Amino acid sequence: MPARQILTTAETAQADQAAIAAGTLGAVLMERAGTAVADAICARFRPKPTAVLSGPGNNGGDGYVVARVLKSRGWNVWVERLAEPTTDDARAAAAAWTGETLELGQSGRTAELLVDGLFGAGLARPLEGEAARLARASHRLRDRVVAIDVPSGVSGDTGRPLGEAAFCAALTVTFHARKPAHVLEPGRGACGEVVVADIGLGETKAQLFENGPELWLERFPWPDAASHKHARGRLIVVSGEAWSTGAARLAARGGLRIGAGLVTIHAPPESLASNAAHLEAVMLRPFETDLELEQAAADVDAAVIGPAAGVGETTLMNVLALARTGAALVLDADAITVFRDDPEELFSVLDRDDVLTPHPGEFERLFPGVLAAAPERITAARRAAERAGAVVLLKGPDTVVAAPDGRAAVNLNGSPWLATAGSGDVLAGFIGGLVAQGMESFEAACAAAWIHSEAAELHGPGLISEDLPGLAPGVLRRLYDER
Repeated sequence: MPARQILTTAETAQADQAAIAAGTLGAVLMERAGTAVADAICARFRPKPTAVLSGPGNNGGDGYVVARVLKSRGWNVWVERLAEPTTDDARAAAAAWTGETLELGQSGRTAELLVDGLFGAGLARPLEGEAARLARASHRLRDRVVAIDVPSGVSGDTGRPLGEAAFCAALTVTFHARKPAHVLEPGRGACGEVVVADIGLGETKAQLFENGPELWLERFPWPDAASHKHARGRLIVVSGEAWSTGAARLAARGGLRIGAGLVTIHAPPESLASNAAHLEAVMLRPFETDLELEQAAADVDAAVIGPAAGVGETTLMNVLALARTGAALVLDADAITVFRDDPEELFSVLDRDDVLTPHPGEFERLFPGVLAAAPERITAARRAAERAGAVVLLKGPDTVVAAPDGRAAVNLNGSPWLATAGSGDVLAGFIGGLVAQGMESFEAACAAAWIHSEAAELHGPGLISEDLPGLAPGVLRRLYDER
């Protein structure tokens, strides 16, 4: 199955126009869209009094089709119109509707289901008047709200409300592909369940994807009968000082569980004993200077540095030393923060195989002002990846992975159980372990983020970071069976 694209509103409009230019009438696309919404409603709700809220554009035209199809299936349904249709296809859909049409909010009836067809993803202004009042009410009634395309009042390209009021739905039915509003908070939360309906548009090209196995599973580094531990990748993790060693061990175990053949923690002498007391399959080696670390890493495939490494000159010099080797770098936490005063020093030594894994605060230290100035997180991550010349994984409930060449993916399976200390250290280890096995860094970061969230969901309540490496094999087994 091909990777699922995420399209901007402009790209979606282009796909519509291309289909029309190829011979599919706009009215046919509208009929397919409205029928798909009705099908999704019928699959989830029993027939009940339903108000379809229709706006003046093609989103409203879809609403008239929804009303007609539901009525033909025996539903008690009426249309509440914000304004007269203004497009030819919407006028034709309204003319084909033979049921009752009332002014928005003036029906005097109690609807048990609301279908929001007021405005689509391309709305560029805040909701006003009765539309805004109903949007505010939808937050109390969201279990009874279905949105066509996106909830009205939410920007399709950013997921942000356009004003102080925007609809909130239990179900959103969109067409051809998700838009940024469906994957970025707070729009993602406002959409509820998202159904993507195929209405017969042609192939589209995009560099933004939903992060899932379709994106990277074909290139996942499974071992074969000839594999041995050296062939499966050599990963090192740099330990912090004696009282800060646990984070490195979490990363190392993550790298080992994700499949790296040889994982070694490199530790300063004072932290050898504390690490040795907790390690079995993960090996342990001492180093005292950045030159010794550089020499030790000369023959490894990937290196993770940053988890509890310390924010000081030692960590900075160790990063620069690792950058002089052939190892792909995964930089997390302290290895990011230590360059806050001179990000360009870091960027000058990175290459496209390296991965940065900041949370928003760390992102701001390396890329000051970029997140605030960007319209949304996808653009911010892309700008950061281009500037750094490396893969950037911007953590959050809607984690974004971006590559320097413009590719980006958004995680849709984020788990609230990952809100626990150390989970990011395990993620860094997962990425390092996959890169060490030869997986391309962008795809490795995407795969690691998805597996990380799936592992958390396997456990659920009570998850701590120490659980995550041991949960990964269950996810890997399922992926292996799905190849």
